[in-house]
Amino acid sequence: MSKSDRIDVYLVAGGKYHNIDHARLEILKLLADQPRIKVRVGEDYSDIDAICASDFIITYTCDVIPTEAETKRLCEYVRSGKKWFALHGTNSILRFLQSDGDFIVDCPEENIPFMELLGSQFMSHPPIHEYEVLATEPEHPLVKGIPTFRVDDEMYLCKFHGEYQTLLHAHWSKPVENFTSDAWMKEDDIQPVLYIHPYGQGQVLYLTLGHCRGKYDMQPDIEEYPVPEEGAWRTEEFYELLRRGITWAMDQ
Repeated sequence: MSKSDRIDVYLVAGGKYHNIDHARLEILKLLADQPRIKVRVGEDYSDIDAICASDFIITYTCDVIPTEAETKRLCEYVRSGKKWFALHGTNSILRFLQSDGDFIVDCPEENIPFMELLGSQFMSHPPIHEYEVLATEPEHPLVKGIPTFRVDDEMYLCKFHGEYQTLLHAHWSKPVENFTSDAWMKEDDIQPVLYIHPYGQGQVLYLTLGHCRGKYDMQPDIEEYPVPEEGAWRTEEFYELLRRGITWAMDQ
């Protein structure tokens, strides 16, 4: 049966240490603004048949890693010409270690094919602070007209895989405490914030912004997180990037 002009979307929203409810709700609101879109939602990649039956994928996760079989299906899906709009911690694998009473974060490279699909793996971030996000390619439709803006967010420092086109960036080059890896370090201080990664006939659009954390999101390590964090969700520029990313993914 033909589905007419309907666009099927699968949103994966789940994981640790973040206010997933907030992110899920806000993304669903933006998807609801598009009358052609019909959405299914999951917390991980286990409903892989439905995910691969969709026209495109959106993900907002933290430390949610597909199995080997799921990874293979996802790679085939994008390679065939599909699009994936990946947000914030989609590329993260986290292991919390203790050293002299302090938490140290390890980001093991355990699923390389998944990170090669996404084009990067999260390795570290400095303490949350306010920083500038700048256009790398100001004439590209995904960022054209968006001025330099400031966010109070996690600045993702990533190890990159394969080809990628940086559209937005921030600047950082200093060592970071409390993370085990410095594999993100390179010769310059340009840290991609929004990039396009070609994969086979398909593409991944990755936006590293979007940290948010609520009162209970660090349990059981911290019973009640003292100060909720909203990151780039406080800015109109972030919402505009989300809208444009959805429009980009709809263009089949």
